[in-house]
Amino acid sequence: MSARQLIEPRAFGRPGGGARFAVAIVGVALAAAFPGMARALEVSQGAPTKALGATIEGAVVASSTAASEAPDPGDPIERLYGHKRLSFDGDSPALTVRLMEGKREISIVSHGVARVEARDVTGGAWRSVDIPADSSWTFRLRASRPAVQLYLLAVDEFALGDRARLIAAQKMWADRGLMVEVRRIGSRYGIAGRVIDTRRDLLLLGPARPRTAAEDFARAVQAEHGVRARAHPVLVSRPSGAIELLDASGEVRLVGDTAISLVPRDADATTLVRQVEFGVGYAFHGHEDRAFRGELIAAVDASGALALVNRLDMEAYLRGIVPAEIYASAHPEALKAQAVTARGEVLAKIGARHLGDPYLLCAEQHCQVYSGVKGEAASTDKAIADTRGELLFSADGQLVNSTYSAVCGGHTENNEVVWNGLADPSLRGRPDLPPGELKRADEPRRSLADTATLRAFLDAAPLAYCATASFASPGKYRWEKRFTREEVNARLSDLGIGAIRSLELSERGASGRASLLTVRGETGTREIHGELAIRRRFANLNSTLAVIEAPSDEAPEWIFRGAGWGHGVGMCQVGAIGRAEAGQSYRDILRHYFNGALPERLYGDPNLARQAPREAP
Repeated sequence: MSARQLIEPRAFGRPGGGARFAVAIVGVALAAAFPGMARALEVSQGAPTKALGATIEGAVVASSTAASEAPDPGDPIERLYGHKRLSFDGDSPALTVRLMEGKREISIVSHGVARVEARDVTGGAWRSVDIPADSSWTFRLRASRPAVQLYLLAVDEFALGDRARLIAAQKMWADRGLMVEVRRIGSRYGIAGRVIDTRRDLLLLGPARPRTAAEDFARAVQAEHGVRARAHPVLVSRPSGAIELLDASGEVRLVGDTAISLVPRDADATTLVRQVEFGVGYAFHGHEDRAFRGELIAAVDASGALALVNRLDMEAYLRGIVPAEIYASAHPEALKAQAVTARGEVLAKIGARHLGDPYLLCAEQHCQVYSGVKGEAASTDKAIADTRGELLFSADGQLVNSTYSAVCGGHTENNEVVWNGLADPSLRGRPDLPPGELKRADEPRRSLADTATLRAFLDAAPLAYCATASFASPGKYRWEKRFTREEVNARLSDLGIGAIRSLELSERGASGRASLLTVRGETGTREIHGELAIRRRFANLNSTLAVIEAPSDEAPEWIFRGAGWGHGVGMCQVGAIGRAEAGQSYRDILRHYFNGALPERLYGDPNLARQAPREAP
């Protein structure tokens, strides 16, 4: 079935307002199926974004703020869902981080005196319970209603000033008979006189539909138009329910409407959370007890189950992140570089991740690994304190999305190759070799997108910073992974093309990382788009900076030969350690990996302008 056939009626894209007619039809259908959505649909049917100021023929430009996103001061979980605007504790940004979700009960031990409070389920009045130190408690879900979420398809992304390209893309998709929307993600706020603006426009295909239908639509769009599409959530109505607080004897001490908050009296006190899940989707997946600083909020999650969210300030959050992302015993300059990049990556994600969830970030690799107090170390605490409030800015004053990965393999990658978004001038792939090695090695000076050059680069294995650092792992710098014919056939059986005859990696970027895998089988050919999608197909392949050798009489297995561990965009973490050990400062390290960008301190310095952080106009 084609992408167009998945949309009814066929009036979409028809000159003279066919798309608007279709939106109205879909709006009536969805409003009937999902009560409470009508107001949100009114916005998407008629209001353009301020950036564009107009709709174009055959397409609809949706408002960047639907009714379901508007602040409601009376909502007991507004602090969780009102996260399109960054909030602050003093001069430091305040964050909400999901520790777990999908639970019926969550057990904790409060190490300090604390107050638990919630809005009463019957009358809306606030109730509270003071709890003593070293006491055990349980949050239990009594009853709930899940969120209603629908999904649009994100097919492209544009900078705010790129109006001409955005309008051209809208028209192209509308001419194909598809319904088009634009929604703005990211945020804009001011700190110490500087405006931080991470907003961008997503081009979306509609109508909004349930997740499974949206995934079917994404496959149809990809097959027909060769474009990678991802589901973009539209929150129609928030979840709700009743949550109980039980003491150690099992007595119910409080019942809250949708959320219960625990706030320690001492800002540095910790709370132990039992059986926190970690490493989801990885070989090291497990559960363990972990302690956390700051406020804990038990809330009804999107599925109608129970989630636990940690609300704390940025610098406290970094204490649990930095040692989980880099070796705490690494060189101090590398630790400082990690602290700055972690801080900037958090702010770049505000308003762009987990848009339908009651939190800003998760504690997994999807956002940044956060293990709470367990991972804290004196060395990383010092690096965080030494760089307090420092963020990375490009030469033109833009906040850098300071992403990173473990081992680049000798060459970093362009961001758009991995994530299919806007090309970021600060995230350009480049060789990561010492000057003498760069002069000696020929391959990095040529295009590694060429497979023959890439093979030579893999074979030469020049002594990159991530190969010579004290924490370097030879098996991650250069690696080989083998699969039997039967294993490959099984991993790709859902493609429906029989036994696999050939595998070809292509659409390579600056480092040679591939974003397309062409699979040829007995009965047809299929394509797998996206760096991460390819890696997941083959047991979390270390990277797509690789070449594939087909089975032969001499070697009866599929052989993947590659370099690096991770996506390779931004800072190479082990490479940063190697550079620090070679005498580079954290500023030198960041300047290299982020194309000349340098850190600036925006908060935490008494010499800075004493201006309260605020949402920018």
